Amino acid sequence: MNKKIFRGLSLLSVMSLAVIPISANASQDPVVAILDTALDTSLPIFKDRILFEACVITWGSCPNGYSEMEGQNSSVMRTDLLSKNGFGHGTEITSLAIATNPNIKIVFVRIIGANSKGSRLYAGESSLYNALDWVIRNKDRFNIQAVSMSQGHHNLGQSGTNYCPSTPITESKIKMLMDAEIPVFFPTGNTGDSSRINWPACIPESISIGAVVENNIVPKYSNYDPNLTDFFAMGSNYVTTVGGKKRYVSGTSASSVIAATQWATIKNSNPSLSYKEIYDLISKTSISVNGSGVYGGKLINMKGVLNG
Repeated sequence: MNKKIFRGLSLLSVMSLAVIPISANASQDPVVAILDTALDTSLPIFKDRILFEACVITWGSCPNGYSEMEGQNSSVMRTDLLSKNGFGHGTEITSLAIATNPNIKIVFVRIIGANSKGSRLYAGESSLYNALDWVIRNKDRFNIQAVSMSQGHHNLGQSGTNYCPSTPITESKIKMLMDAEIPVFFPTGNTGDSSRINWPACIPESISIGAVVENNIVPKYSNYDPNLTDFFAMGSNYVTTVGGKKRYVSGTSASSVIAATQWATIKNSNPSLSYKEIYDLISKTSISVNGSGVYGGKLINMKGVLNG
């Protein structure tokens, strides 16, 4: 396949820093690293749930004016801009993780920059692999059990080819996390493609998640590739958005973070289980789902998993 131009992440998108000490066992709750836009940390639902914040972006637009920042308020942006241009996405995705497991703890990594007017800045592949590298460096520090990024793009090769763009640096970071027993979850995308899924979900070492709606039906919007789509999870949910408002969303962004939270919950309940053992257990206990050209997709069945 000819290498495709990388056009940046879209919503379903260094200076030396002092290390802030924290024990690897600081949290006895499951921990998910969420890579997304920004976060409204003032919301009561996030109280005692945000374990750590970081900002790793291509442009020098972290709150400290640089391209990397760690610690409190690293994930925030001006409140008058946070609800515009898709920057509320991170708040919504994080609220879904907490709704899935109220005991989850979040390491939130902001990966999308904004200019002074709140417009979204370009986020290319480096936005992802630099953030994944941060996770690799800090995985033991925070006992991270799963990684979720509900972003991606659909600039792919033709159906029937090796259509996934060649992004070896990102692939190497995902493999490093996989070798460390930490899965990286991405959404398959929402463009109704029945033979191709978004990048980076199409990277084989990642865990790609499609969506189901009520009655466990796969909706028409959920992209699917029978060889690369790993699992499905619920994609229609109420979320808490900026300012504490509730709204209904439907898409693979939602299903991906839910699946990551479910994985971390399983791992936390039985730490001795390996990556492969958890994957196989989810696969064995899954519920078969159909719809929109999908036959025999695997819906994660938490009740089945936790009951063995």
